[in-house]
Amino acid sequence: MIPGVFEYYAPTSIREAVDLLARHGEDAKILSGGQSLIPLMKLRLATPQYLVEINRIRGLAYIREGDGVLRIGALTRESDLEESDLIRTRYPILHDTSKVIADPLVRNLATVCGNLAHGDPANDHPATMLALGAELVAVGPKGERRIPVASFFTGPFTTALTPSEILTEILIPIPTPGSGGAYLKLERKVGDFATAAVAAQVSVRDNGMCERAGIGLTNVGPTPIKARKAEDFLHGKPLDAAAIRQAAQLAAGEAQPTSDLRGPAEYKRDLVRVLTTRALEKARERAGGGR
Repeated sequence: MIPGVFEYYAPTSIREAVDLLARHGEDAKILSGGQSLIPLMKLRLATPQYLVEINRIRGLAYIREGDGVLRIGALTRESDLEESDLIRTRYPILHDTSKVIADPLVRNLATVCGNLAHGDPANDHPATMLALGAELVAVGPKGERRIPVASFFTGPFTTALTPSEILTEILIPIPTPGSGGAYLKLERKVGDFATAAVAAQVSVRDNGMCERAGIGLTNVGPTPIKARKAEDFLHGKPLDAAAIRQAAQLAAGEAQPTSDLRGPAEYKRDLVRVLTTRALEKARERAGGGR
């Protein structure tokens, strides 16, 4: 199909883009990578009257550390994460995530911030950002604000962003020594949305005790799920097989899957249990220096 009629803008600054969004409100949509929006427009499932493309705004594509956080800019592509030595060596959970998103053609265009702003509970990065405890930076008419990722996803395809705000940056705490993470995904075929997926990030003390655990679940609820009960259970406990097994059971209990063409709800719930076990085991291995 062919998209409906729309007006197109290509601002060269954040301020200009925000002014356009404020002027047109909910009738306008941001276009960066376009790998979610354009297919929806072609199917007439999304019919924005105004497109505000931000690809000509300079200085929004970067991956860098500073002030205790990893900063990922609004125009950073999935392929940038996949190819980054910094991400591969210090943030393997992000590398795990980026390399299983769709296919190389999509990853060359799709942006990490767009993956989050779309609000799809089947997207991969939301669970990883929940596990990492990220903050998201939004810029609107009233200036800049930071949104904890745990409060960012408010419903299916709905986020805490207002119609006149742009998601400009992701902030991820630099991992402490003894930290590791992993993202594991089961899909029907390569490049598909997950039947279910789990992100796990842990920090382990020298004595083997779990200092922090972050666990995010993909495509098993109306929004990405932060498995708080499983996280709280692991805190202060030895990250051994028994603790991991119990945490995986708790994470499965926090999932809210529904039956569909990818499988029945109970199958997906048990899949969360299995994937959480494996993700925590891999995260523990990486926290101890394993790859």
